[in-house]
Amino acid sequence: MALSSRLMTLIEPLINRDGFTQSAVPAVSLMACHHQVPRTPLMYEPSLVIVFQGRKIGYLGDREIHYDPGQYLVQTLPMPFECETFASPEAPLLGLSVRIEPAVLSELVLETTGHEVGIDATSPSHEPLPMDSVAMTASMQEAVVRLLRALNDPLDARVMGEARVREVIFEALKGEQGPALRALVNHQGHYSQIIQALTQMHADVTQNASVEVLARDANMSVSSFHQHFKQVTRATPLQYLKRLRLIKARQLLSHDDLNVNQTADAVGYRSVAQFSRDYKRTFGASPLQDRRQARSLIEADAS
Repeated sequence: MALSSRLMTLIEPLINRDGFTQSAVPAVSLMACHHQVPRTPLMYEPSLVIVFQGRKIGYLGDREIHYDPGQYLVQTLPMPFECETFASPEAPLLGLSVRIEPAVLSELVLETTGHEVGIDATSPSHEPLPMDSVAMTASMQEAVVRLLRALNDPLDARVMGEARVREVIFEALKGEQGPALRALVNHQGHYSQIIQALTQMHADVTQNASVEVLARDANMSVSSFHQHFKQVTRATPLQYLKRLRLIKARQLLSHDDLNVNQTADAVGYRSVAQFSRDYKRTFGASPLQDRRQARSLIEADAS
């Protein structure tokens, strides 16, 4: 049986609704979509996103990142970007997401130090990319097949699930995005300094830290910080913070019991009117309209 057929045979019994569904293994979510989704701002946690059918395009600034069957997305930072999904009822998008746990990644980096492959993550001419698509190698394909087999058996999932996830992350560490994954652990070079700044921004989106403060905390000059920040994120620090706040706000509106005013305050907006304008410009609907639509979808899934 061809690999694509094997993958589809293994994942189809696990899918029962659109969206992301938690699997029997905590680090793995199943992914399905039966319709096309236009370019929409969103944010993935650090993860590997593997598409078996359908396709996606990620937009990060001036970059287009295609991840189709035969490829997987390596997302090393929880970075705001835009995503377009191509799917239909006849050919739905199917895939899975494997969360990159820091402890697992740290162990694997430590165990493989001295056996790195690919681009030198500390080379200034080859800064790692925070997200990129990578071609599936034969060994990655087999690791994914073994993970799917475990997901289809409750006992295998409980006993071997974590080991199967570890194997998939190990294969990603050996791939083209290995240097970006290693940089999350090794804390060397400008890329890691920017990661520290992004971590600081994500920890409290209400803080209006200036570029000068962020650069100082990263132990970089303002000009160097600005240059490398934009190289990694494809945005200025202020643009990045605004996108981050709006995506966090959308998550709060869809899942928490906060009203629009409380949500604006929770993500650092001092003006509710400005928050509403920025929100509608970004998502195409007002916060209240978007909240109602999200709630109706949640209620439909529940029923």
